[in-house]
Amino acid sequence: MRAGCRVDKPNAVIKQASALVHHATRLQRRRWRALVWLYGSPDKARQQAQLLWEEQMWQAPLWVGAEHETPVAPCLPASKARTRLGAEHQLIVLDASGSQGLDPDALGALAGTVSAGGLLVIITPSNWGEQPDPDYARFADYPWRWDSLSAHYLKRLAFQLTGESTIVRWEVDGSLMLPKLSIRDSRAAPFDDADCLTADQARAVNALVKLKRRRPLVITADRGRGKSAALGIACARLLQKSVTQLVVTAPRLSSVESLFARVVALCPEGQRLSSARFELPSGSSLCFLAPDALNEQVDQARLGGSGSYLLVDEAAAIPAAMLAHWLAAFPRIAFATTVHGYEGSGRGFALRFREVLNRTAPQWRELPLDTPVRWSVGDPLEATIQALLLLNAPLPEAHASTHCQTASMVLTQAQLAKQRELLAKLFGLLVQSHYRTTPSDLRQLLDGPGTAIRTIIASKEPQAVLVTREEGGFNTALADQVARGERRPQGHLLAQSLAAHSGSREALTSRWRRVARIATHPERRREGLGRRLLEEDIANAHQQGIALYGATFGAEASLLRFWLALGFAPVRLGITREAATGEYAIMVARALTSEGQAVLASLRDSFAASLITLLAFELATLPAPIVALLLPSLPRLPLSAAELQAVDDVAYAHRDPALARAALQALAREASHWPLGQEAQIAHQQLITWAFQNQPLAKAHGESVRLIRRATQQIIEQRTLFPSSPEG
Repeated sequence: MRAGCRVDKPNAVIKQASALVHHATRLQRRRWRALVWLYGSPDKARQQAQLLWEEQMWQAPLWVGAEHETPVAPCLPASKARTRLGAEHQLIVLDASGSQGLDPDALGALAGTVSAGGLLVIITPSNWGEQPDPDYARFADYPWRWDSLSAHYLKRLAFQLTGESTIVRWEVDGSLMLPKLSIRDSRAAPFDDADCLTADQARAVNALVKLKRRRPLVITADRGRGKSAALGIACARLLQKSVTQLVVTAPRLSSVESLFARVVALCPEGQRLSSARFELPSGSSLCFLAPDALNEQVDQARLGGSGSYLLVDEAAAIPAAMLAHWLAAFPRIAFATTVHGYEGSGRGFALRFREVLNRTAPQWRELPLDTPVRWSVGDPLEATIQALLLLNAPLPEAHASTHCQTASMVLTQAQLAKQRELLAKLFGLLVQSHYRTTPSDLRQLLDGPGTAIRTIIASKEPQAVLVTREEGGFNTALADQVARGERRPQGHLLAQSLAAHSGSREALTSRWRRVARIATHPERRREGLGRRLLEEDIANAHQQGIALYGATFGAEASLLRFWLALGFAPVRLGITREAATGEYAIMVARALTSEGQAVLASLRDSFAASLITLLAFELATLPAPIVALLLPSLPRLPLSAAELQAVDDVAYAHRDPALARAALQALAREASHWPLGQEAQIAHQQLITWAFQNQPLAKAHGESVRLIRRATQQIIEQRTLFPSSPEG
């Protein structure tokens, strides 16, 4: 069947399936892949997909859907789509018409596993986009029902598929529309490396092998560019050059399977002793360590130091604090990450981590991989998936502050869904500013219940965006059940967490507005745009009778300082580091009504009552700059005469600091209210670390005591400038 022709006969489904197989053959010659949109009656659509499934011996075909609705095997639920990472399938049928609906993250993950010449078939009902599907249940916050939500996201997908010229449209009991295939550009940059598949990959391998001291390499690539294989080829060559130990890390071991596979293939004399270790007869080795295990080894000085190598794969999915820690420990280090993807935003990683690199390793180098390896340039499926999921959402243009003095504006989800260009740019802002953004986040933005969008626009270009969600408003009985741990309704992250951990029923019966995301254009930061968004939205929330305004984020000093300056108070601090950020999660709140003031007072009292003991145990590793910002939330008391004497004895006599710990804690608490200079701030943080968190300031006890005395002296010198007062 020629491209562009129709098969309209109702009984021609077998011929249509045969035509699709022929189309896949034509794709294979170009090393391309395609998306097939199969729509109509779900039962009949599955039958048609089954005919295609059985039409030829596909390589590793995969059907994704509910087991009781699937006519073939193997079958995989959408929730397990990520387990197929690293695999290759010539045919994937993704059933979005049944009881599972469409999981956007599964679609993004599976698209990357379709091999050249392969087809990704999406089954949908004919009225797709007119109503939400069952997968919406995953974000239907109480008391909303998933089938009552809007379906702007699905309507957008259906609209795009209808107008997309590169996809195959296959209607149940109807026509098969095959797109015309353009001529593939077969020109490729020349390169001389038998182990590599593209010139890009060869350049990356060469740069990795020649990695210089204190000149980190950052490799960025879209999926399918052979990034992990390049790391593997480089590892093999470094081992053969007698590098004695190579360490590689990634969010999970499966992420580096292709890396190990290349090493095994290129070093046949070696042996893979385990899934995480390869060794040559000479003793040179390559080992994988999970991020937390690597951190522990670095902290114990068992890894890192002169001559050591570290390769970090999928760096965007690893906390930036960990990356910075490793950057300091390993003189030769490379970071590789996916620029677009369902796992996280490599672009956001690059923007934020670039600041760390510029500061600590200004001679770092970035190397992008543009040429695909698993398929050829111009692949229709890649372009389609990027457009559907906004994986390449553009960053809007930045405009000078003189062009952006207007007030912020509120956009409804319906308005945003209709303004497709603005939607893409707003999502681009959110992607670049947030640590991890997934395709599902776009659906949440368009259809999430209680979601509101506020933005600042200059010359039709969004400069900043704020996304909020409504929380709380529970009845008394349900609030009591949640506080007792007997119920856990979906959603209401901040209100439920405060109720569950502090026992505050009022935190759930009160109405909240929570900040879900806030983003400013990277070239417009520190101009007050984020502050303006928040202040105008807080005023709006107050007018609507919202009792409390809150946010939750990873505790980082400058970020916490921003929220405190806006009048927010800390109300809860997580006691373990978040896996996504490597930081402790903190919740802050601001009261907008008299009801909110009463709730906030109770939450602040509860937080203050627990902070001291948490710092001594669970929060013993909380960074001192964070502790310094939290101490003012404790009740303020002037130092007593006895405490002043004890502090003086530690600073200028020979009193053991351990026997005056309470007095030194009181001094640190009082000094947290003073505008300290840089040296005094360091001294204050040293005193905090020792007095509240029991962390010695040096390995040798005598040196630690000397540093405590010196820090105490520096703070006492500041005391004459800031006399204590209970009101102060």
